[in-house]
Amino acid sequence: MARMHSRDKGASGSKKPLKKSVPTWIRYKPKEIELLIGKMAKEGKSPSQIGLILRDTYGIPDIKTSTGKKITKILAEKNQLQDVPEDLRALIKKAAMIRKHMEENKLDRTALIGLQLTESKIKRIVKYYKKSGRLPIEWKYDPSKSSIYLE
Repeated sequence: MARMHSRDKGASGSKKPLKKSVPTWIRYKPKEIELLIGKMAKEGKSPSQIGLILRDTYGIPDIKTSTGKKITKILAEKNQLQDVPEDLRALIKKAAMIRKHMEENKLDRTALIGLQLTESKIKRIVKYYKKSGRLPIEWKYDPSKSSIYLE
């Protein structure tokens, strides 16, 4: 399937393990994994960073098969989930960086088109998160306040 705005095909990436059962060589119990996830969330790690650390450092190939829950579900149970979802935060950060670039390069039309595409993705994903209950209904994307996500 092609990408949304570029007509490119997706690049191949890592695949999930074929078996849906817990590997026997994992030495961590589900409760220990949840504690590790909570500890990393307190350190300020995002759910995808937590998954990468658990895979690369602790040798846990798949959190969902090991614990029966996704990382975001575990964080929601512990009330450690960020107020803005990670993918939306990344898109807002990208739009803020493009806006910063546009202030210095006012005639860059390619960047303007990129900004329009990015903001349309933001609006689409905000609509989805409002419908699914992840964001409050009154939440609104404000480009002037998006610079707080540049950290």
